[in-house]
Amino acid sequence: MTQATPKGLTPQQAHQLLEGDPQALLVDIRSTMEYLFVGHPVGAVHVPWIDEPDWTVNPHFVTEIRKLLLGGVICTEQSHCAPVILICRSGKRSLEAGKCLLESGFRQVFHVDEGFEGELDEHHHRGTLGGWRCRGLPWEQC
Repeated sequence: MTQATPKGLTPQQAHQLLEGDPQALLVDIRSTMEYLFVGHPVGAVHVPWIDEPDWTVNPHFVTEIRKLLLGGVICTEQSHCAPVILICRSGKRSLEAGKCLLESGFRQVFHVDEGFEGELDEHHHRGTLGGWRCRGLPWEQC
């Protein structure tokens, strides 16, 4: 049996989904330091997948997402399931966190395949080859 994988969205597609579905939830799963100091999409909620100081997977991740949805995870074929869109730095952690949500019974799980900052360029800088911020989508910084 193959593991379910969240659907990848470009930053623009994720933004369109958020604009078009008021139940959609954008979750920034990066560490607290990344979320606060690098910036984050406007309207994103923060639930770290892996965080300091121990850098281990958050054992309460699924429960925290369920609480944010206030029961929106429970849906049938006929009812609308609230979409959950995950974003991290470059799309790798969000893919893993999305698999965990799907395994836990979530039905509409997406991840931003370019992440917030995108991949490293030839100078080892992020933010030039893609990502939410590079694409000019709304973001803020603390």
